Order: sequence, then C-alpha cells, then structure tokens
Amino acid sequence: MPKVGLVSLGCPKNLVDSEVMLGMLSRAGFELTPTASEAEIILVNTCSFIGPAKQESIDTILEMAEYKKAGTAKRLVVAGCLVERYRQQILAEMPEVDAVLGTNEIERVVEACRIEESRRENQESAGPYLYHEFTPRVLTTPSYSAYIKISEGCDHICSFCVIPQMRGRFRSRRFESVMHEAENLVAHGARELILVGQDNTSYGEDLGLRHGLATLLGELAKIPDLVWLRFLYCYPNRVTDALIETVAESPKVAKYFDIPFQHASGRILKAMRRGSNGEQFLKLIEKIRQAIPDVTLRTSVIVGFPGETEEDFKMLMDFVCAAEFDHLGVFRYSNEETSASFGLPHQVAPRIAYNRRRKLLALQRKISRRKLKALIGKRLPVLVEGRSQETDLLLQGRLESQAPEVDGKVLINDFEGSEPRAGEYRWAVMTGASDYDLVARLEGNYFADRHPTSLKTADRPKLVEIQPATAENYGNTLPHLQA
Repeated sequence: MPKVGLVSLGCPKNLVDSEVMLGMLSRAGFELTPTASEAEIILVNTCSFIGPAKQESIDTILEMAEYKKAGTAKRLVVAGCLVERYRQQILAEMPEVDAVLGTNEIERVVEACRIEESRRENQESAGPYLYHEFTPRVLTTPSYSAYIKISEGCDHICSFCVIPQMRGRFRSRRFESVMHEAENLVAHGARELILVGQDNTSYGEDLGLRHGLATLLGELAKIPDLVWLRFLYCYPNRVTDALIETVAESPKVAKYFDIPFQHASGRILKAMRRGSNGEQFLKLIEKIRQAIPDVTLRTSVIVGFPGETEEDFKMLMDFVCAAEFDHLGVFRYSNEETSASFGLPHQVAPRIAYNRRRKLLALQRKISRRKLKALIGKRLPVLVEGRSQETDLLLQGRLESQAPEVDGKVLINDFEGSEPRAGEYRWAVMTGASDYDLVARLEGNYFADRHPTSLKTADRPKLVEIQPATAENYGNTLPHLQA
C-alpha cells in the first residue's frame, strides 16, 4: 500500500479529525509517514476560522503541491474547514488538488486517498458526521495525553463566527461512547484527557441529559489510572452551579475554566449576538473563585469589532484588569465574508485594532508575571514533557493550571536522581518566573504519598490506533510534515 502523510492545521478539534482519518487509512492498509518527501499521498486538514488561518491553509496546500511537481507525491487531498467554505473555488483554482473532503466527509478519506482514483468530484458535503468509540483513531499527541471530542457543531449565532456554517448544528456524542473511548485511552497509557468541542457546556442537552457535562466529568473522574481531566471551550451563560460544584469536588478534574468572554462592552456583545456585559461576567468569575479558590481562568477576547469605540475598548481593558485572568488570548477581528457581521458599518482600522491588541497583551503580561511570581517557593505537581523545545539544556513540563499548546510551561533546570521520562508526574518547587513561564526544581514522585504504587505511563508508540490498537509507530511528530 502507498505511503500517506498528513498535515493537521488549526485547533485540537481539528486534530481529532486528523487522528480519525489516519486511523481509517491505517485500518485500510496505508503506510503512514511523517516525512513529506517519502509520502505518495499527502493529506492537508485545513482551518479557515479567520483570515490568517485561511492563508496558512492555502500556503500549506501550495507547499505540499511542490512535492507533486517534484514527482515524489502522486496525490494531494485537501480536507477540513477550508473545503466547507470554499469547495468550488479549490476545485476550480487549484488543479494540484486531486480530491476534497469536508468536515462531514471524513469517512470518505480512504477512497479520496487512493492513487488510482482520478475523479475530482464536485459533490456537496455529506450529512452531519460525528465519530464514535469504535471509529479507528491514530493518536498524534504524546502517549500520556489525549484529546476527546465530545460534541460537534454549534447552535450559537455569534455574528463574527462561521463555525456553524462549517460544522453544522450542535450534536453530542452518546455518553457511553465517550466513556468507552476514555477508558480505552487510559488503558493505552493516557494520564491526561482533554475534552473538546465547539461548546462543551451544552454537552448532552440534545440527548435530554440534565447537567450533561458535569455528569460526564464526574463519571470520567472515576477511571482509576486517570490523573488529570480537563475541558475547554465554555460558553459563559452555560456555566452552571452543578458544573462549578463538580470541578470543585472532583480531585482529578483540573481546577481550570476556559471561558471565551470575547468582550466586556454590553453594546459590542449585543452586536456580536452574545449578550451580557462585563459586570455580569465578573459576577460569574467571583462565583467560580469563591467555590474554587485556586482555580485557573483562561479567556479570549476580540478587539476591533465593527463599531468598537475607545470607550468600548476601555471597558474591555478595565474588565481584564479587574478579572485578573491567568491566561488571555487576544484576537483582532477578522471580517469573514460569510459571517453575519461582515460589512457592518464603522469598521475599525487595522492599525487601531493592532494597537489595542498590543495594549491588552501588555496589561496581561503584568498580571501574568505577578501571579506567576506569587508561586515561587510553592511545591506543586508537574507533568514532565521531556526536553525543552527551546533548549536541550532544560526539561519542560506543565502544571495542572497549564493546558497544552495554549498556556505557558514549566522549565525544569534541576532534578534529583536520573532524568525523568516524559509522562511522569513529579513534585516540583517553583524557583523562578517570567511573563508566562515558570522555572522549577523537581523533587519526589507525585504519587509516592498518594498511591500504594506509582503509576507508570505505558510504553506505547507516539501514535497508536486506539480501536483496534494495532497501528505501527508513525514517528515522533505529526502535525506538520517534515521535509
């Protein structure tokens, strides 16, 4: 069978789609390779949420097309969100592309990757798709950590967002399906599970489940060898008392809330079709912090939305100052042509939006630096991730308060005994801090005084086909093919 390589762009939700496609290809007998120059088929799973993501997707497609020109690759397949938005344009303007797959066409990936398949189909996207516990999946994350997509699509009508157009209406996976996959992942060595979806806080509503996410977290936390369980993407008005209580009372559930507030001005939030205001958001934050004093809060906000005045921006600055978030993402408004906000009057000049983003990030740097310095001297559990990506002289890891990829990290410059392996949980004393990262000294095993025997991360390959578990080692990296 031919060799296939995949480039996965965008968010963790998209990464799960990539892992599912790899699983289907592996089950069909395709050989997987992380090296672009070796691949006979190249699959690019795209993102097109905002302008920069679209440009990255287009640039990557053209970059991978060079391997076809060189004769090493025989087929180029484009999948994901870009196809959902620009299917006809891709087929008409990119002759290098041999097949396209929308977000609901994942099950067609094997057919699309067959070299002998010559048709460039002009078909529309298939009906709503959602993978399940028996879907083959090849993990691309480190062996100790894995994402689980618990839902797909979104029913919110945010004016700036095009996700519902690409992903469809909100739909939850069956409760038993999520549980089965989680148990399987932990059995294969995962010690951290991260629940993702466009709106995790709506999980189970379409299935008639009351407090679906809270109930799911409570049951997942009972899996014996699981250490950390976290969830991302909460809609503000869906954060219930039951959810807060579950996070507060479940030792394995990370004391971590990711709530994209997007803005604080009531006028701008109304134009965004989200409602509420900064004052109400601060009340929610206070409620969470009263229930969970050591909670970590992450949010994301948009600057430069049409009509945003200096007064609106000051409200946002004041809100961020008062809220004192642990992690903050700031995005400039992207005027997407199929969004409800496209073409609204009083567009904010790019330079103004750029400067507003800089001001917010400067404010957040001060907040983050102060909060991290307060941790110096504290002894906290750290998940060791191996050698630092910045220098081989240091190890790196994460605290419970740091989600992978999006938050800061812990740089480890001292440890007792032999060098710890990636996936180990160790006690660490915080010895230094920068704007977003910490420096620490490792001490004893985190489980030594919590379990009769220490847990060990299973020695499985970087990528494993979870159902059935027979895939071969794919390599050390995947999200971007190596030339």
